[in-house]
Amino acid sequence: MLREIKDTRQIQGETPRRWFTDKAMDLIVWFDDNDAITGFQLCYDKPFAEHALTWRQDAGFLHNRVDDGEGKPGSHKGTPILVPDGQFNLAEIREKFSRAAQLLDGGIVEFILHKLQDVR
Repeated sequence: MLREIKDTRQIQGETPRRWFTDKAMDLIVWFDDNDAITGFQLCYDKPFAEHALTWRQDAGFLHNRVDDGEGKPGSHKGTPILVPDGQFNLAEIREKFSRAAQLLDGGIVEFILHKLQDVR
């Protein structure tokens, strides 16, 4: 079940965010000054095949794979980065999120599920 990380670090110059996590998923949600959602990033299939589905009010959806920085022989572990990855199973993502989000604020869950219906 997703649970909120209290006292999530806020990044200067970005809108406020809340972070929810469990062993298989992370959800970061950004808000404007009126507490309206301006974006979210749903990271799923942690830790071995992690992907990120991101929605931003001004940009729409992006789907990425997380390159964890491992697997480079002869070098130290690199910083994880997002790399393009176009294919994903939206129905499976919605189902995983629905199960994991049972304890979250209903407004956040409803908003994200609604947006996930609009993915193209």
